[in-house]
Amino acid sequence: MKHKVVGIRFKEAGKKYYFDPVEFDLTVDDKVVVETVRGLELGRVIENVKTLDDENIIASLKPIIRLATEEDIEKDKAHEQLIPDVMKKCGVYVQKHNLEMKLLGAEYTLDKTKLIIYFNAEGRVDFRELVKDLANEFRVRIELRQVGARDGAKFLGGIGPCGYLLCCNTFLGEFETVSIRMAKNQNLSLNPSNISGLCGKLLCCIRYENETYHEYKTMMPKINSQVKTDEGMCKVIASNIIDLRVKVVCKEGTIRHYDVEELLEIYEYEKGDPNHDNDQKDDNNDTNNA
Repeated sequence: MKHKVVGIRFKEAGKKYYFDPVEFDLTVDDKVVVETVRGLELGRVIENVKTLDDENIIASLKPIIRLATEEDIEKDKAHEQLIPDVMKKCGVYVQKHNLEMKLLGAEYTLDKTKLIIYFNAEGRVDFRELVKDLANEFRVRIELRQVGARDGAKFLGGIGPCGYLLCCNTFLGEFETVSIRMAKNQNLSLNPSNISGLCGKLLCCIRYENETYHEYKTMMPKINSQVKTDEGMCKVIASNIIDLRVKVVCKEGTIRHYDVEELLEIYEYEKGDPNHDNDQKDDNNDTNNA
């Protein structure tokens, strides 16, 4: 069965959710009011209305309630202005109860019936007394939500080792799995300080070029394999995957560089080659999960 859906996002770099557009004529950047499990929320249309099959829809579709009015938009802005004071008061109560938790952010639902507070912590936190104090302070329902290290970096933002603002805080809607195998495929230094982001997990950007490296690597001869060139049989001693070039040593000991397409034939590994054996190990057990 097919359904008409429209893509909605609640934060600038948040996840995309599908809703039923009903009969509204919606375009990208329209503001709409929808009902979620948290209550009424103000969202922004990020995709035009389209049709999807059942298997592409994870949860039951909820309808768009209305196009956002000026009153809705002003109310949402007013709620945002309250957040700094909310965070300050929350910090006081966290200290009062000596809780090992790091406050990240907070937000009100559009109807201001619920206050959601996000935090990061190493383990489980008993915040029952904290919730009571916060409920008495703000006179609304309180939801404390613990998030992981990657979501924590997404909330706080910052500048990555590349010198740019964090991807997760600017445009990445959802986290994808990143593995140490991807870093190895790109010949990156496996020093944790070189391949880890501010969250302490593997850099999300390692995944960006992974498919290209994977495709190119299938075209490249392996290190220590034999190749036939215009100078005869040579042994591969280095390779540049992005340029599709190899460095070889010939029988006379001469060093040459060739584009992969210039190689006449590529042979298998030499038997017992330790580099080949190591390359076959499965490193997928070291991953970052969203």
